[in-house]
Amino acid sequence: MPTSKIQTHPKSPHTLHPHHPKSDKYYEGVGRRKTSIARVRVTPGKDKTVVNGEDIKNYLQLPILTEKALEPLAALKINDKFGISVKVKGGGIHAQSEAIRHGLSRALILINPDYKKRLRTAGFLTRDPRMVERKKYGLKKARRAPQWQKR
Repeated sequence: MPTSKIQTHPKSPHTLHPHHPKSDKYYEGVGRRKTSIARVRVTPGKDKTVVNGEDIKNYLQLPILTEKALEPLAALKINDKFGISVKVKGGGIHAQSEAIRHGLSRALILINPDYKKRLRTAGFLTRDPRMVERKKYGLKKARRAPQWQKR
């Protein structure tokens, strides 16, 4: 008797057995900002938002960062329709919240491609390319030179 397999993601090659505890269908998007990388999984039907095993409000601490991370849901007016699970690493909490926003936007497009136009106009799909400039030898920072001395 052949066992049927369930594909977890439309573009994912990985399959799970139907009775596997993680056989919930989810959509995944990767977001980046500075040195932060966020892997965001969106599960339709659930309503809990977890970042690195903690509630998002506990992890990001500042309410403005929580709002920034969940901005795509607010822009599309679908706040309570999805459960979100995030693994994020690198950078500070500001960069991490923007990486979460970027990854969440990418995952929402996989759920419904019609969201793409509204998310694009809001600027949530564009990866912010700004990075910290490297320090150069002979200088104190990237561009800050030592104080000039006459003699």
